[in-house]
Parts: sequence; structure tokens; C-alpha cells
Amino acid sequence: MPSKRIFVLNGHPGETSLCRALSERYVAAARAAGHDVQVTHLNALEFDMDYGLGGYDNRKPLEACLETEVLQRMEWCNHIVITAPMWWGGLPAKLKGLFDRALVPGRAFDTRNTNLFGMPKGLLTGRSARVIMTSDTPRWFLRFAYDSAILHQIRGQILGFCGFRRARVTWLAGASHPDSTKVGKWMAHVDDLGRSGA
Repeated sequence: MPSKRIFVLNGHPGETSLCRALSERYVAAARAAGHDVQVTHLNALEFDMDYGLGGYDNRKPLEACLETEVLQRMEWCNHIVITAPMWWGGLPAKLKGLFDRALVPGRAFDTRNTNLFGMPKGLLTGRSARVIMTSDTPRWFLRFAYDSAILHQIRGQILGFCGFRRARVTWLAGASHPDSTKVGKWMAHVDDLGRSGA
């Protein structure tokens, strides 16, 4: 199995969390299998989440951490893994702010080069993606009641928009108070993903 360049983004804003434990487990398994891995923990990044009055012609300068620990790592990798919780049906505010600020035109997408539908060309093409999401909502209920809105957002409107191939999703439900048996199964699954670089 060829090794991959993998960027793991732990998108939980807390210093300790299930998402952090999952991301660290993935990183350890991937490195043991010979993959080249870089990891960023959202809680360690200090940046202004508000895009403010910045625009295509008046851009808000990126903080150094967004440049080196997020955008450059997205450009470097050929596979990205994002761990994140679902809060109130969406992404944590700081994670959404990271995407708002770091995925800038000219680096993540090109508004001057559009397809037949007028959509900008993604500039992060040729990369695969995995989303590991924790939630209390069962996957079937998310689909039935909410049309999987959060997955449409992160898979299509964020990663897909920037050129990543359709992200595969690992959905871990009942995450607020899981028992040790369930957590053990999740960790074993993440071990398998890390080893295979999936």
C-alpha cells in the first residue's frame, strides 16, 4: 500500500474531547503504517473568526497559524481527515470560522475560472477526504428529519467546492455519554482507517 500525505484537522474547539482522542488515534495508526501525517488541533489556533469587510479585492490577511497550520497543510496533503462534533445541526462556530477565513479565493478556489454552471473552479483537486463526526443524533434520523444538511455542507459546499473528492463519512452517534465498549469499537475502527489512510 503506497503511503499518503495526510492532514488531520481536529475540529473540536475544546482542549480535550472525544474528537481529539479520535484524531490522535488516527494519527498514531497512520504514522505506524508509514504515512506522512501532519495534525492541527483547532483549540490551539488563535485567529479572528470573522471575515469582516474583507472581500475578493480587499482581503483580510491570514493569521500565521491559518497559513502554516491549515492552508499550507491542505495544499500539501493528498488526503484530509476532519474530526468534528455536530452542534445544533451544524459545525462548531470556530471550525466554521476557520473555513471562512482559511479557504480563500486564489488558493482554495478560482472565481475567474468557472464551469458551465458559473461555479468557481476548486484548486484543491486530486485530494480525498474523510469526515469523522460525533453526534447524539442517529444517522438514520439525521437523514430522515434533516436531509443530512450538515453532511451536504461539509462534503459539498466546503470540501467539494474547493475540489476535494466526495468525502467519506464516519458517523459516530450517541457521543455525549458513550460506554467504554462503544468507544473501544470506535477507536478500533479509527485504527483501521488510519492504517489504510482512508
